[in-house]
Amino acid sequence: MTTKAVVLGTGMVGSVIAADLARTRGWKVHAFDANEEALERCRSRCEVHGAKPTSIRTDRADLSDTDVIAEIIEPADIVVGAMPGRFGLATLETVIKGRKDYCDISFMPEDPLQFDELARRRGVTAVVDMGVAPGMCHLLSGLACRTLDAVDRIEILVAGLPRYRHWPFEYKAGFSPSDVIEEYIRPSRVMENGRVVVKDALSEPELVDFEGLGTLEAFNTDGLRSLIDTLDVPNMVEKTMRYPGHIELMKVFRETGFFSDEEIELKDGTRVRPLDVTEHLLFPKWTFEDMEPDVTVMRVTADGMHGKVPTRMRWDLVDHLDPATGFTSMSRTTAFPAAAMARMIADGTFKSRGVIPPEHIVKRKGIVDLLMKQLAARGVRFEAGVETLS
Repeated sequence: MTTKAVVLGTGMVGSVIAADLARTRGWKVHAFDANEEALERCRSRCEVHGAKPTSIRTDRADLSDTDVIAEIIEPADIVVGAMPGRFGLATLETVIKGRKDYCDISFMPEDPLQFDELARRRGVTAVVDMGVAPGMCHLLSGLACRTLDAVDRIEILVAGLPRYRHWPFEYKAGFSPSDVIEEYIRPSRVMENGRVVVKDALSEPELVDFEGLGTLEAFNTDGLRSLIDTLDVPNMVEKTMRYPGHIELMKVFRETGFFSDEEIELKDGTRVRPLDVTEHLLFPKWTFEDMEPDVTVMRVTADGMHGKVPTRMRWDLVDHLDPATGFTSMSRTTAFPAAAMARMIADGTFKSRGVIPPEHIVKRKGIVDLLMKQLAARGVRFEAGVETLS
C-alpha cells in the first residue's frame, strides 16, 4: 500500500522532511514551493539521502493562496507543513477543512489550538510545532510533567549557530530568516509564580557555558507557546542563545527601526518598509554556504518532586552538520521529528484527533520511545540525566 504525502515548503527544513519521507518504504512524496531554486535543492537532497527518483515529485505553487493549498492536498494521505510562520495558521485551517491529517513545524504567532474543536469534528489529527524548538523541547517538558509528581520550574535553552564565528554578525539562520527576526521583536511570555508575564524580546540576557562551545548569551523569546496553557508548572521560561554580542547588535537594529513593517517615505518620494530593506540586506549574509558547519544546542531542565525527593531532570542536545548528506544540524533536528511524527500519524501508530501540541504526545504510551528511536537512527540524540537536589 502506498502512502501519499504532500510537503508544503521546500526550504532548509522542508527539503529535508521531503527527503526523509521519500526514502521511507511505500511512500510517495509530492513537494511544493514557489521558488524553483528551493525545489531543485529538494530534489538534490532527496537524491543524496537515498530516496528513489520515483518516490519524489516537486512542483511550483503559490502557497500563500489557501485555494491553491486546498487543491494540491486533495490526493494526500498526510500533509506536512514547513512554511514560514506568517502562513501557518491559514494553512492549518485549510488542511483541517480539507479533512487531511497534518504535521507542522511553523513558528506561527497565533494560537493553533483555536482549531482543535474543528479538527476533532473533521476527524483530523494535526500535530503542530513538531520541530526541535518549538517541538522536542515541548515534548520533553511534557515528559518531565508525566514523570515527576510535581514540577515547579522548566527552563528551555536553545540555539542554532554557525560552528565558527565570523564578523560582523557571528550568526547565520538555520531556518526561515523572517522567523528569526520574529524572535527579536515578538514579546516574550514567561510564567512566574503561576502568572503569565509578558517581557520584551531580547530581554534579561544571561551567559551560559556549554562544553565544546564556550560561553553563549541567552535572551527571552516567545517559545513557551502552548506550554503556558497545557502544563501546570508555575515557573517556565524559554530563551534563545547566540554568541556574545549578538543581543546588543539586534537591539540597535530594532531600536533604529530596521525591523519595522510600517512604510516610510524617502526623500525622492519612494515608500518602503524598513523590514523589507533589512531582509534584503541581511538574509544573504545569514545564509549558510553548502557544507558550512553549524551546531544546534538545546537544554531542557525541569525541577520538581519525585515522591518526597527534590529532583532535576535534564536533556541536552548538541548536534552538528552531517558531512555525509550536507544537511545542516538545524535542518536535521527540526525535520526529523516532523517526519517521524508524520509517519506515525499516517500508519495509525498515533491516532489522537484534534490539534495536538508536542507536550500532549507523551500521553500515548510508547510514542516517545518510538520517536527517540527514529531520531537516534538518524544521528540525533538527546542525553538525559536525573539528579537529586539538595
